Amino acid sequence: MHFMLVTEAHGKVLLRAAAVATPSSQELRSLDEVRACRIDLPVAVKAQVAAGGRGKAGGIRKASSAAELEEAFGAIMAMRFAGEAPASVLVETWLEIERELYLAVAIDSRVGGFNVLYSPRGGVNIEDGPPPLSYPVGLARNFRAHVFRGLLEPVEPDARVRERVISVARRLLDIALANECTTVEINPLVVAKSGALVAADAKIVLDEAAAFRRAETAAAIATTREKADRGIRLCEEANLMLVWLDGEIGLISGGAGMTMAAMDAIDSAGAQPACFLDVSGNPTPAGFGLAFDLLDRAPKVKGILVSMFGGGLHTDRVAKTLVELLGKRTSVKPVTLRLNGTRSDLATTILRDGGHQNHATLEAAVADIVKRVAEVRR
Repeated sequence: MHFMLVTEAHGKVLLRAAAVATPSSQELRSLDEVRACRIDLPVAVKAQVAAGGRGKAGGIRKASSAAELEEAFGAIMAMRFAGEAPASVLVETWLEIERELYLAVAIDSRVGGFNVLYSPRGGVNIEDGPPPLSYPVGLARNFRAHVFRGLLEPVEPDARVRERVISVARRLLDIALANECTTVEINPLVVAKSGALVAADAKIVLDEAAAFRRAETAAAIATTREKADRGIRLCEEANLMLVWLDGEIGLISGGAGMTMAAMDAIDSAGAQPACFLDVSGNPTPAGFGLAFDLLDRAPKVKGILVSMFGGGLHTDRVAKTLVELLGKRTSVKPVTLRLNGTRSDLATTILRDGGHQNHATLEAAVADIVKRVAEVRR
């Protein structure tokens, strides 16, 4: 499967079409457009890239004057985010915030459809808090307000906020169904001083495999691909899938299920993946070679976890490939391996003979790479 993260500006077009409130905004591509901007100051100035981590990287700034707006525009347009240069900025009304929430719907194979996720604590440091509550809806038509309300009551004390969250969640499911989305995430979903819920950000991921059904989806994917960084384009050409995220651990995996399990395990260990790179479409020496080359070159990646499950794939062949690649590798970034499934006993022997450990469990492998990355950081 191939997925495509669209820009916040495009995501908010989809939100507004579903009657989800967003701040007044204008997308700007040149200094002339900046000087003609009519959004009331102060404003938020946001880099428009199909990549995460903008806030922590300085890609979201406040401007309280026309001069500050021009300065922020120039600085952001000169930046790179996961290798991608912004083609525009989104200028939005600066919100007076009472609280920041988190709300998302996402495809989850474990529930046969959608999960609705909510946390009363949103914003850039959401990963530092407890995990969001999960409402395993499955098919969107199975969403029940009273069930979600019952899940919300222990974590969301404000009854008005609960009812508004339920309403927005329904609309996010509608967006996901109508636009072939695998993820529709609002973080933060702001409780404004007026009590209204406003989507301060939008992270929407489209399913490329379903693009043939909707011309709008296909057009959005084509536009995003044109702006994609070199690594993403190389992976697409090699039948690999690369998605950049916000953390430090580069994840090389095989298949959506293994990828999700590994990402959950990394999160549970108190760390964050820098990316996931799915090699299941091309589990060859060339595919693995490209994966390692890209992650070794990426400054944000401090360590690499390889997590593969061999069903039809023989893990002993993967082990031979890894031993050869790691023997030629010049990067000093730590690498941790977890190969499980068909011929994994033989894979363990091959790795051991090559000077590498095959960790017995995914949790053990994750704990090892998290520890080694922490040591590198020191």
